[in-house]
Amino acid sequence: MGIVTTSSETAFAHSPETLYDFVTNPQNWTKTYPGSSHVGNADNDMPLRVGDTWTEAGPDGERIFTWHLAIAVRPTMWVFTSVGRLGHDREGNGGMEGRITVQYHFTQPGQDVTLFTRTMTIEAPKHAPLPDGFFRIVNPANIDTYHRAIARELDSATTG
Repeated sequence: MGIVTTSSETAFAHSPETLYDFVTNPQNWTKTYPGSSHVGNADNDMPLRVGDTWTEAGPDGERIFTWHLAIAVRPTMWVFTSVGRLGHDREGNGGMEGRITVQYHFTQPGQDVTLFTRTMTIEAPKHAPLPDGFFRIVNPANIDTYHRAIARELDSATTG
């Protein structure tokens, strides 16, 4: 297996509960994550529960990832994974063999500060290399862009 891990962390001036509730709602991803153009099947009651599934379309709207919630411990940890044909088309064809696991961790290193850490691990067989375009999506700069967008959305909700 080949393994690629990308991680980034940002301190937020919001409570862990506020941050957790916002980022663990996949409907917010298209507002914040550069690689997310559409989220489907995530209109269940929030918060999502372990075992829930939803889909997410990549930046071109054509590649679909099916996510499964593995761990949900509010407000400290949330882990979801996609296994099998990653980035398949709408009919389930194509995509890449492998597994993606995304972990969200929320800690409080100080009063009124929540440290949000997002780690994405992609595992793929060495005989099925990941396309170069995929690495642009998982680039740490995209996570930092994602974190800035979260801050923007939370700040506008607080002041708006």
